[in-house]
Amino acid sequence: MGKGGEKGGESGEPEAQLRFYTWEEIQKHNLRTDKWLVIERKVYNITKWANRHPGGHRVISHCAGEDATDAFQAFHINPTLVRKFLKPLLIGELAPGEPSQDRDKNPQLVEDFRTLRKTAEDMNLFRANPLFFTLYLGHIIAMEVLAWLMVSYFGTGWITTLILAFILATSQAQAGWLQHDFGHLSVFKKSSWNHIVHKFVMGHLKGASANWWNHRHFQHHAKPNIFKKDPDVNMLHIFVLGDTQPVEYGKKKLKYLPYNHQHEYFFLTKIFLSLLIACSHTLPNPNTFMHFVPFWSRMIPSRMPLATFFPPYWEGLRLMVKVLREQREAGSPSKLSLAPRKITLVGRFLESHWFVWVTQMNHIPMEIDSEKHRDWLSSQMAATCNIEQSFFNDWFTGHLNFQIEHHLFPTMPRHNFWKVKPLVKSLCAKYGVQYEEKPLGKAFVDIVGSLKKSGALWLDAYLHK
Repeated sequence: MGKGGEKGGESGEPEAQLRFYTWEEIQKHNLRTDKWLVIERKVYNITKWANRHPGGHRVISHCAGEDATDAFQAFHINPTLVRKFLKPLLIGELAPGEPSQDRDKNPQLVEDFRTLRKTAEDMNLFRANPLFFTLYLGHIIAMEVLAWLMVSYFGTGWITTLILAFILATSQAQAGWLQHDFGHLSVFKKSSWNHIVHKFVMGHLKGASANWWNHRHFQHHAKPNIFKKDPDVNMLHIFVLGDTQPVEYGKKKLKYLPYNHQHEYFFLTKIFLSLLIACSHTLPNPNTFMHFVPFWSRMIPSRMPLATFFPPYWEGLRLMVKVLREQREAGSPSKLSLAPRKITLVGRFLESHWFVWVTQMNHIPMEIDSEKHRDWLSSQMAATCNIEQSFFNDWFTGHLNFQIEHHLFPTMPRHNFWKVKPLVKSLCAKYGVQYEEKPLGKAFVDIVGSLKKSGALWLDAYLHK
Protein backbone atom coordinates (compact mmCIF):
# COMPACT_ATOMS: atom_id res chain seq x y z
CA MET A 1 0.00 0.00 0.00
CA GLY A 2 1.26 3.46 -0.78
CA LYS A 3 2.28 6.00 1.82
CA GLY A 4 1.73 9.71 2.14
CA GLY A 5 -1.09 12.05 1.19
CA GLU A 6 -2.87 12.27 -2.15
CA LYS A 7 -2.49 14.96 -4.76
CA GLY A 8 -5.35 17.30 -5.63
CA GLY A 9 -7.50 16.17 -8.55
CA GLU A 10 -7.47 19.36 -10.64
CA SER A 11 -4.61 21.40 -12.06
CA GLY A 12 -4.12 24.64 -10.20
CA GLU A 13 -4.90 23.16 -6.81
CA PRO A 14 -2.11 23.12 -4.24
CA GLU A 15 -0.25 19.82 -4.31
CA ALA A 16 -0.37 17.59 -1.28
CA GLN A 17 2.29 15.03 -0.54
CA LEU A 18 2.28 12.42 -3.29
CA ARG A 19 1.36 8.88 -2.50
CA PHE A 20 3.82 6.09 -3.29
CA TYR A 21 2.84 2.85 -5.03
CA THR A 22 4.48 -0.47 -5.78
CA TRP A 23 4.34 -2.21 -9.14
CA GLU A 24 2.38 -5.03 -7.54
CA GLU A 25 -0.41 -2.61 -6.67
CA ILE A 26 -0.30 -0.74 -9.98
CA GLN A 27 -0.58 -3.92 -12.04
CA LYS A 28 -3.92 -4.71 -10.39
CA HIS A 29 -5.43 -1.64 -12.02
CA ASN A 30 -5.67 -2.95 -15.58
CA LEU A 31 -9.42 -3.52 -15.77
CA ARG A 32 -12.06 -1.93 -17.97
CA THR A 33 -13.42 0.02 -15.00
CA ASP A 34 -10.12 0.64 -13.24
CA LYS A 35 -7.04 1.79 -15.20
CA TRP A 36 -3.75 3.14 -13.95
CA LEU A 37 -0.50 3.62 -15.83
CA VAL A 38 2.99 4.96 -15.19
CA ILE A 39 4.85 7.62 -17.17
CA GLU A 40 8.35 8.60 -16.01
CA ARG A 41 7.71 7.07 -12.58
CA LYS A 42 4.51 9.08 -12.06
CA VAL A 43 1.27 7.15 -11.54
CA TYR A 44 -1.90 8.30 -13.32
CA ASN A 45 -5.49 7.16 -12.93
CA ILE A 46 -6.93 7.24 -16.46
CA THR A 47 -10.15 5.34 -15.72
CA LYS A 48 -12.58 8.16 -16.48
CA TRP A 49 -10.39 10.09 -18.87
CA ALA A 50 -9.67 7.18 -21.25
CA ASN A 51 -12.93 7.72 -23.15
CA ARG A 52 -11.84 11.30 -23.90
CA HIS A 53 -8.37 10.31 -25.08
CA PRO A 54 -7.88 11.86 -28.58
CA GLY A 55 -6.21 8.69 -29.84
CA GLY A 56 -9.11 6.51 -28.70
CA HIS A 57 -9.81 4.78 -25.40
CA ARG A 58 -8.43 1.41 -26.43
CA VAL A 59 -4.88 2.42 -27.29
CA ILE A 60 -4.30 4.03 -23.90
CA SER A 61 -6.20 1.27 -22.10
CA HIS A 62 -3.85 -1.34 -23.57
CA CYS A 63 -1.09 0.17 -21.40
CA ALA A 64 -3.07 -0.02 -18.15
CA GLY A 65 -1.08 -1.44 -15.26
CA GLU A 66 2.22 -0.87 -17.11
CA ASP A 67 5.05 1.58 -17.62
CA ALA A 68 3.80 3.58 -20.62
CA THR A 69 6.75 5.99 -20.82
CA ASP A 70 8.07 4.85 -24.20
CA ALA A 71 4.60 4.58 -25.75
CA PHE A 72 3.85 8.10 -24.49
CA GLN A 73 7.02 9.43 -26.09
CA ALA A 74 6.40 7.51 -29.31
CA PHE A 75 2.89 8.83 -30.03
CA HIS A 76 3.06 12.49 -29.00
CA ILE A 77 4.97 15.15 -30.93
CA ASN A 78 4.63 17.62 -28.06
CA PRO A 79 4.92 15.66 -24.79
CA THR A 80 5.30 18.86 -22.74
CA LEU A 81 1.87 20.07 -23.82
CA VAL A 82 0.27 16.67 -23.21
CA ARG A 83 1.65 16.55 -19.68
CA LYS A 84 -0.58 19.50 -18.81
CA PHE A 85 -3.59 17.33 -19.54
CA LEU A 86 -2.11 14.53 -17.46
CA LYS A 87 -1.66 16.74 -14.41
CA PRO A 88 -5.20 16.36 -13.03
CA LEU A 89 -4.90 12.56 -13.39
CA LEU A 90 -1.76 12.30 -11.26
CA ILE A 91 -2.33 10.24 -8.10
CA GLY A 92 1.20 9.43 -6.99
CA GLU A 93 4.63 8.08 -7.85
CA LEU A 94 6.51 4.84 -7.79
CA ALA A 95 7.88 4.06 -4.37
CA PRO A 96 11.60 4.98 -4.04
CA GLY A 97 12.63 1.33 -3.88
CA GLU A 98 10.68 0.36 -7.00
CA PRO A 99 12.48 0.01 -10.35
CA SER A 100 11.41 2.36 -13.15
CA GLN A 101 10.48 -0.62 -15.35
CA ASP A 102 7.80 -3.18 -14.60
CA ARG A 103 7.94 -6.96 -14.87
CA ASP A 104 11.71 -7.47 -14.76
CA LYS A 105 12.41 -5.58 -17.98
CA ASN A 106 16.09 -4.91 -18.66
CA PRO A 107 16.61 -1.40 -17.23
CA GLN A 108 19.86 -0.83 -19.15
CA LEU A 109 18.24 -1.75 -22.48
CA VAL A 110 15.34 0.60 -21.76
CA GLU A 111 17.71 3.40 -20.80
CA ASP A 112 19.87 2.87 -23.87
CA PHE A 113 16.83 3.00 -26.14
CA ARG A 114 15.73 6.29 -24.59
CA THR A 115 19.25 7.60 -25.12
CA LEU A 116 19.01 6.52 -28.78
CA ARG A 117 15.77 8.45 -29.12
CA LYS A 118 17.38 11.54 -27.60
CA THR A 119 20.25 11.16 -30.07
CA ALA A 120 17.75 11.02 -32.96
CA GLU A 121 16.09 14.18 -31.66
CA ASP A 122 19.45 15.94 -31.43
CA MET A 123 20.12 14.90 -35.05
CA ASN A 124 16.82 16.58 -36.05
CA LEU A 125 15.51 13.28 -37.40
CA PHE A 126 12.01 14.15 -36.22
CA ARG A 127 11.97 17.25 -38.41
CA ALA A 128 10.18 16.79 -41.74
CA ASN A 129 11.43 18.03 -45.10
CA PRO A 130 8.52 20.03 -46.62
CA LEU A 131 9.86 19.58 -50.16
CA PHE A 132 9.73 15.78 -49.84
CA PHE A 133 6.06 15.69 -48.92
CA THR A 134 5.13 18.45 -51.38
CA LEU A 135 6.67 16.50 -54.25
CA TYR A 136 5.09 13.30 -52.99
CA LEU A 137 1.61 14.85 -52.94
CA GLY A 138 2.33 16.43 -56.31
CA HIS A 139 3.09 13.12 -58.02
CA ILE A 140 -0.18 11.68 -56.68
CA ILE A 141 -2.23 14.60 -57.95
CA ALA A 142 -0.39 14.44 -61.28
CA MET A 143 -1.53 10.83 -61.73
CA GLU A 144 -5.13 11.78 -60.91
CA VAL A 145 -5.01 14.63 -63.45
CA LEU A 146 -3.46 12.33 -66.05
CA ALA A 147 -6.34 9.90 -65.56
CA TRP A 148 -8.87 12.67 -66.14
CA LEU A 149 -7.08 13.80 -69.31
CA MET A 150 -6.95 10.26 -70.67
CA VAL A 151 -10.70 9.89 -70.26
CA SER A 152 -11.24 13.22 -71.98
CA TYR A 153 -8.99 12.54 -74.96
CA PHE A 154 -9.12 8.76 -75.46
CA GLY A 155 -12.56 7.79 -74.22
CA THR A 156 -13.28 4.65 -72.24
CA GLY A 157 -12.19 1.72 -74.37
CA TRP A 158 -10.75 -1.40 -72.76
CA ILE A 159 -7.10 -0.49 -73.42
CA THR A 160 -7.61 2.98 -71.95
CA THR A 161 -9.51 1.45 -69.05
CA LEU A 162 -6.65 -0.91 -68.19
CA ILE A 163 -4.11 1.91 -68.32
CA LEU A 164 -6.41 4.11 -66.24
CA ALA A 165 -6.91 1.38 -63.68
CA PHE A 166 -3.15 0.95 -63.31
CA ILE A 167 -2.58 4.70 -62.94
CA LEU A 168 -5.39 5.06 -60.42
CA ALA A 169 -4.31 2.00 -58.44
CA THR A 170 -0.85 3.55 -58.22
CA SER A 171 -2.11 6.98 -57.17
CA GLN A 172 -4.45 5.45 -54.59
CA ALA A 173 -1.73 3.23 -53.13
CA GLN A 174 0.63 6.18 -52.87
CA ALA A 175 -2.14 8.30 -51.32
CA GLY A 176 -2.54 5.51 -48.78
CA TRP A 177 1.12 5.78 -47.81
CA LEU A 178 0.87 9.58 -47.67
CA GLN A 179 -2.15 9.61 -45.37
CA HIS A 180 -0.15 7.28 -43.15
CA ASP A 181 2.44 10.05 -42.69
CA PHE A 182 -0.09 12.66 -41.67
CA GLY A 183 -1.97 10.19 -39.47
CA HIS A 184 1.23 9.65 -37.48
CA LEU A 185 1.76 13.42 -37.09
CA SER A 186 5.13 13.13 -38.80
CA VAL A 187 4.88 16.04 -41.26
CA PHE A 188 3.89 19.24 -39.46
CA LYS A 189 5.07 20.45 -36.06
CA LYS A 190 1.47 21.09 -34.98
CA SER A 191 -0.87 18.16 -34.47
CA SER A 192 -3.85 20.15 -35.74
CA TRP A 193 -2.25 20.68 -39.17
CA ASN A 194 -1.43 17.00 -39.47
CA HIS A 195 -5.03 16.10 -38.61
CA ILE A 196 -6.45 18.58 -41.14
CA VAL A 197 -4.33 17.32 -44.03
CA HIS A 198 -4.86 13.71 -42.92
CA LYS A 199 -8.61 14.16 -43.25
CA PHE A 200 -8.14 15.79 -46.65
CA VAL A 201 -5.99 12.97 -48.02
CA MET A 202 -8.20 10.26 -46.49
CA GLY A 203 -11.53 11.88 -47.28
CA HIS A 204 -10.83 13.45 -50.67
CA LEU A 205 -8.08 11.32 -52.20
CA LYS A 206 -8.86 7.98 -50.53
CA GLY A 207 -12.52 8.36 -49.60
CA ALA A 208 -12.04 6.83 -46.15
CA SER A 209 -12.52 7.83 -42.53
CA ALA A 210 -9.46 9.33 -40.83
CA ASN A 211 -10.98 8.77 -37.39
CA TRP A 212 -11.56 5.09 -38.09
CA TRP A 213 -7.99 4.67 -39.32
CA ASN A 214 -6.54 6.36 -36.24
CA HIS A 215 -8.67 4.28 -33.90
CA ARG A 216 -7.36 1.01 -35.33
CA HIS A 217 -3.85 1.88 -36.40
CA PHE A 218 -2.66 3.36 -33.12
CA GLN A 219 -3.73 0.18 -31.34
CA HIS A 220 -1.63 -1.78 -33.80
CA HIS A 221 1.42 0.36 -33.05
CA ALA A 222 0.96 0.21 -29.30
CA LYS A 223 0.69 -3.59 -29.18
CA PRO A 224 1.73 -5.05 -32.56
CA ASN A 225 0.80 -8.69 -33.19
CA ILE A 226 -0.75 -9.05 -29.73
CA PHE A 227 -4.05 -10.92 -29.73
CA LYS A 228 -7.02 -8.98 -28.31
CA LYS A 229 -5.02 -5.73 -28.51
CA ASP A 230 -3.87 -5.41 -32.12
CA PRO A 231 -6.93 -5.25 -34.42
CA ASP A 232 -4.75 -6.16 -37.41
CA VAL A 233 -4.40 -9.75 -36.17
CA ASN A 234 -8.11 -10.08 -35.45
CA MET A 235 -8.95 -11.87 -38.68
CA LEU A 236 -12.57 -12.66 -37.82
CA HIS A 237 -12.05 -16.43 -38.04
CA ILE A 238 -10.74 -16.23 -41.62
CA PHE A 239 -7.17 -17.11 -40.65
CA VAL A 240 -5.33 -18.60 -37.70
CA LEU A 241 -2.03 -16.84 -37.07
CA GLY A 242 1.19 -17.51 -35.23
CA ASP A 243 2.01 -20.67 -33.31
CA THR A 244 -0.37 -20.58 -30.34
CA GLN A 245 -3.72 -19.57 -31.84
CA PRO A 246 -3.81 -22.47 -34.36
CA VAL A 247 -3.23 -25.02 -31.60
CA GLU A 248 -5.84 -23.37 -29.38
CA TYR A 249 -8.42 -23.42 -32.18
CA GLY A 250 -7.51 -27.00 -33.05
CA LYS A 251 -7.87 -28.29 -29.50
CA LYS A 252 -11.28 -26.62 -29.22
CA LYS A 253 -12.28 -28.20 -32.55
CA LEU A 254 -13.03 -24.79 -34.04
CA LYS A 255 -13.34 -24.88 -37.80
CA TYR A 256 -14.87 -21.75 -39.25
CA LEU A 257 -12.86 -22.44 -42.41
CA PRO A 258 -10.40 -25.16 -43.49
CA TYR A 259 -7.39 -23.37 -42.05
CA ASN A 260 -4.95 -25.94 -43.40
CA HIS A 261 -5.73 -24.39 -46.81
CA GLN A 262 -5.52 -20.76 -45.68
CA HIS A 263 -2.28 -20.20 -47.60
CA GLU A 264 -4.25 -21.10 -50.73
CA TYR A 265 -7.47 -19.19 -50.14
CA PHE A 266 -5.43 -16.17 -48.99
CA PHE A 267 -5.33 -15.19 -52.66
CA LEU A 268 -9.09 -15.57 -52.99
CA THR A 269 -9.88 -13.51 -49.91
CA LYS A 270 -8.01 -10.61 -51.45
CA ILE A 271 -10.55 -10.56 -54.26
CA PHE A 272 -13.17 -10.00 -51.58
CA LEU A 273 -10.93 -7.38 -49.97
CA SER A 274 -10.75 -5.70 -53.37
CA LEU A 275 -14.44 -4.98 -53.03
CA LEU A 276 -14.34 -4.17 -49.32
CA ILE A 277 -11.20 -2.02 -49.09
CA ALA A 278 -11.07 -0.27 -52.40
CA CYS A 279 -14.78 0.47 -52.62
CA SER A 280 -13.91 3.44 -50.44
CA HIS A 281 -11.55 4.87 -53.02
CA THR A 282 -12.21 7.77 -55.32
CA LEU A 283 -11.98 7.48 -59.10
CA PRO A 284 -11.83 10.29 -61.66
CA ASN A 285 -15.38 9.77 -62.86
CA PRO A 286 -17.83 10.98 -60.16
CA ASN A 287 -20.46 8.43 -61.25
CA THR A 288 -18.47 5.78 -59.38
CA PHE A 289 -19.53 7.31 -56.08
CA MET A 290 -22.90 5.60 -56.50
CA HIS A 291 -21.21 2.39 -55.32
CA PHE A 292 -20.02 3.83 -52.01
CA VAL A 293 -23.30 4.40 -50.13
CA PRO A 294 -23.61 0.99 -48.36
CA PHE A 295 -19.93 1.04 -47.40
CA TRP A 296 -20.05 4.49 -45.85
CA SER A 297 -23.24 3.78 -43.92
CA ARG A 298 -21.12 1.35 -41.88
CA MET A 299 -17.70 3.02 -41.87
CA ILE A 300 -18.34 6.64 -40.93
CA PRO A 301 -19.36 7.36 -37.34
CA SER A 302 -22.96 8.50 -37.14
CA ARG A 303 -21.93 11.80 -35.53
CA MET A 304 -19.86 12.70 -38.61
CA PRO A 305 -21.92 13.98 -41.56
CA LEU A 306 -21.05 12.26 -44.83
CA ALA A 307 -20.34 15.60 -46.44
CA THR A 308 -17.61 16.28 -43.88
CA PHE A 309 -15.56 13.42 -45.25
CA PHE A 310 -16.69 13.20 -48.82
CA PRO A 311 -18.12 16.33 -50.48
CA PRO A 312 -17.53 14.88 -54.00
CA TYR A 313 -20.15 12.26 -53.14
CA TRP A 314 -22.92 14.81 -53.47
CA GLU A 315 -21.71 15.93 -56.88
CA GLY A 316 -21.43 12.29 -57.91
CA LEU A 317 -24.96 11.63 -56.73
CA ARG A 318 -26.24 14.60 -58.74
CA LEU A 319 -24.48 13.41 -61.89
CA MET A 320 -25.65 9.84 -61.34
CA VAL A 321 -29.26 11.03 -61.33
CA LYS A 322 -28.59 13.07 -64.45
CA VAL A 323 -27.08 10.07 -66.28
CA LEU A 324 -29.92 7.76 -65.28
CA ARG A 325 -32.41 10.33 -66.52
CA GLU A 326 -30.58 10.54 -69.86
CA GLN A 327 -30.55 6.75 -70.09
CA ARG A 328 -34.29 6.60 -69.54
CA GLU A 329 -34.94 9.26 -72.16
CA ALA A 330 -32.58 7.60 -74.68
CA GLY A 331 -33.87 4.10 -73.95
CA SER A 332 -30.33 2.61 -73.86
CA PRO A 333 -27.47 2.25 -71.38
CA SER A 334 -25.02 5.10 -71.22
CA LYS A 335 -21.38 4.28 -71.97
CA LEU A 336 -20.47 6.96 -69.45
CA SER A 337 -22.16 5.03 -66.65
CA LEU A 338 -20.48 1.74 -67.58
CA ALA A 339 -16.93 3.02 -67.91
CA PRO A 340 -16.33 3.69 -64.19
CA ARG A 341 -17.38 0.13 -63.36
CA LYS A 342 -14.68 -1.30 -65.60
CA ILE A 343 -12.08 1.05 -64.10
CA THR A 344 -13.34 0.29 -60.59
CA LEU A 345 -13.13 -3.47 -61.01
CA VAL A 346 -9.54 -3.54 -62.29
CA GLY A 347 -8.34 -0.68 -60.09
CA ARG A 348 -9.78 -2.23 -56.93
CA PHE A 349 -8.16 -5.56 -57.71
CA LEU A 350 -4.73 -4.07 -58.35
CA GLU A 351 -4.65 -1.69 -55.42
CA SER A 352 -6.07 -4.11 -52.86
CA HIS A 353 -3.38 -6.65 -53.74
CA TRP A 354 -0.74 -3.94 -53.49
CA PHE A 355 -2.12 -2.84 -50.11
CA VAL A 356 -2.46 -6.32 -48.63
CA TRP A 357 0.94 -7.65 -49.66
CA VAL A 358 2.83 -4.55 -48.47
CA THR A 359 1.00 -4.18 -45.15
CA GLN A 360 1.25 -7.86 -44.23
CA MET A 361 4.83 -8.60 -45.28
CA ASN A 362 6.33 -6.99 -42.16
CA HIS A 363 4.07 -8.59 -39.56
CA ILE A 364 2.37 -11.89 -40.44
CA PRO A 365 5.66 -13.84 -40.71
CA MET A 366 6.75 -12.48 -37.32
CA GLU A 367 5.76 -13.55 -33.81
CA ILE A 368 2.01 -13.31 -33.16
CA ASP A 369 1.01 -14.19 -29.63
CA SER A 370 -0.63 -13.04 -26.41
CA GLU A 371 0.67 -10.16 -24.31
CA LYS A 372 4.17 -10.74 -22.93
CA HIS A 373 4.76 -7.29 -21.42
CA ARG A 374 8.10 -6.68 -23.12
CA ASP A 375 9.92 -3.36 -23.21
CA TRP A 376 9.17 -1.06 -26.16
CA LEU A 377 12.20 -2.05 -28.24
CA SER A 378 11.81 -5.79 -27.74
CA SER A 379 8.04 -5.83 -28.35
CA GLN A 380 8.36 -3.89 -31.62
CA MET A 381 11.31 -5.96 -32.85
CA ALA A 382 9.49 -9.25 -32.19
CA ALA A 383 6.55 -8.15 -34.34
CA THR A 384 8.25 -6.32 -37.22
CA CYS A 385 10.87 -6.85 -39.90
CA ASN A 386 12.46 -4.70 -42.60
CA ILE A 387 12.67 -5.07 -46.35
CA GLU A 388 15.92 -4.26 -48.14
CA GLN A 389 16.32 -0.64 -49.15
CA SER A 390 16.23 0.48 -52.77
CA PHE A 391 14.65 3.42 -54.58
CA PHE A 392 11.87 1.15 -55.88
CA ASN A 393 11.24 -0.55 -52.53
CA ASP A 394 11.08 2.82 -50.77
CA TRP A 395 8.54 4.16 -53.26
CA PHE A 396 6.54 0.95 -53.70
CA THR A 397 6.05 0.45 -49.96
CA GLY A 398 5.85 4.10 -48.93
CA HIS A 399 9.00 3.49 -46.85
CA LEU A 400 7.20 0.75 -44.93
CA ASN A 401 10.22 -1.35 -45.84
CA PHE A 402 11.69 0.47 -42.81
CA GLN A 403 8.98 -0.99 -40.62
CA ILE A 404 11.29 -1.48 -37.62
CA GLU A 405 12.34 2.16 -37.49
CA HIS A 406 8.78 3.27 -38.15
CA HIS A 407 7.43 1.22 -35.25
CA LEU A 408 10.12 2.39 -32.86
CA PHE A 409 9.63 6.04 -33.86
CA PRO A 410 6.15 6.39 -35.43
CA THR A 411 6.26 10.21 -35.52
CA MET A 412 9.60 10.30 -37.37
CA PRO A 413 9.29 11.46 -41.02
CA ARG A 414 9.86 8.49 -43.26
CA HIS A 415 12.67 10.08 -45.26
CA ASN A 416 14.84 9.92 -42.13
CA PHE A 417 14.42 6.22 -41.37
CA TRP A 418 17.61 5.28 -43.21
CA LYS A 419 19.57 7.70 -41.01
CA VAL A 420 18.45 6.18 -37.70
CA LYS A 421 18.67 2.59 -38.97
CA PRO A 422 22.41 2.08 -38.15
CA LEU A 423 21.81 3.27 -34.58
CA VAL A 424 18.92 0.83 -34.15
CA LYS A 425 20.93 -2.07 -35.56
CA SER A 426 23.81 -1.28 -33.25
CA LEU A 427 21.56 -1.23 -30.19
CA CYS A 428 19.92 -4.52 -31.19
CA ALA A 429 23.33 -6.15 -31.67
CA LYS A 430 24.45 -4.95 -28.23
CA TYR A 431 21.56 -6.76 -26.51
CA GLY A 432 21.16 -9.71 -28.86
CA VAL A 433 17.77 -8.54 -30.16
CA GLN A 434 17.09 -9.93 -33.63
CA TYR A 435 17.00 -7.31 -36.39
CA GLU A 436 15.42 -9.06 -39.37
CA GLU A 437 15.75 -7.70 -42.90
CA LYS A 438 14.94 -9.52 -46.13
CA PRO A 439 14.42 -9.00 -49.90
CA LEU A 440 10.99 -7.88 -51.08
CA GLY A 441 10.27 -11.13 -52.91
CA LYS A 442 11.17 -13.27 -49.91
CA ALA A 443 8.94 -11.13 -47.72
CA PHE A 444 5.97 -11.92 -49.97
CA VAL A 445 6.81 -15.63 -50.01
CA ASP A 446 7.12 -15.64 -46.22
CA ILE A 447 3.51 -14.47 -45.87
CA VAL A 448 2.30 -17.61 -47.61
CA GLY A 449 4.80 -19.81 -45.75
CA SER A 450 3.68 -18.42 -42.39
CA LEU A 451 0.01 -19.05 -43.19
CA LYS A 452 0.82 -22.58 -44.33
CA LYS A 453 2.74 -23.33 -41.13
CA SER A 454 -0.06 -22.01 -38.90
CA GLY A 455 -2.64 -23.97 -40.88
CA ALA A 456 -0.64 -27.18 -40.41
CA LEU A 457 -0.44 -26.57 -36.65
CA TRP A 458 -4.21 -26.14 -36.54
CA LEU A 459 -4.87 -29.34 -38.49
CA ASP A 460 -2.54 -31.39 -36.28
CA ALA A 461 -4.22 -30.10 -33.11
CA TYR A 462 -7.69 -30.51 -34.62
CA LEU A 463 -7.09 -34.15 -35.54
CA HIS A 464 -4.82 -35.40 -32.75
CA LYS A 465 -5.20 -33.27 -29.63
